Amino acid sequence: MEDRTTPSVIDRYFTRWYRTDLKGKTLEDHCILQHSNRICVITLAESHPILQNGRKIKNINYQISDGCSRLKNKVSGKSKRGGQFLTDFAPLCRITCTDEEEYTIYSCIRGRLLEVNEAILNRPDLLLEKPSTEGYIAVILPKFEESKSITEGLLTREQYEEVLSKRTNNQEPS
Repeated sequence: MEDRTTPSVIDRYFTRWYRTDLKGKTLEDHCILQHSNRICVITLAESHPILQNGRKIKNINYQISDGCSRLKNKVSGKSKRGGQFLTDFAPLCRITCTDEEEYTIYSCIRGRLLEVNEAILNRPDLLLEKPSTEGYIAVILPKFEESKSITEGLLTREQYEEVLSKRTNNQEPS
């Protein structure tokens, strides 16, 4: 029986969008939580390998290259000037698990980087325990004129569940 309690803050104010198999990497699914004010929160989808099989996180690195650290992102003012502009495949961070598997987390949408979640640097377990709340990766503000079109190419919750269902069915022996 389904739990019919009050919807969470996430479910009440955000629309969940998904990008699956990011950059051709099977199962590396991301979730984009789009607020009614157009701000988007980038998180791991529950099917992402980092959240599977009791994995532990060894390291989270927002240093994308020698010249680019997402931690150095600074925004100011009402219009959030100064934030790094991201394309939809811009890397946000790299996460290394204790089994030495490394995963790159991408922005998934075009927009201005408002903030990265520095709390997960000190407490990486937040990413595992609360991926869509305190364990989020980053917050991105799409351009106003693109705020409707950014979800093109993303999957709805229902479409994402269909992908998961097909994956499960394909894994079953015939």
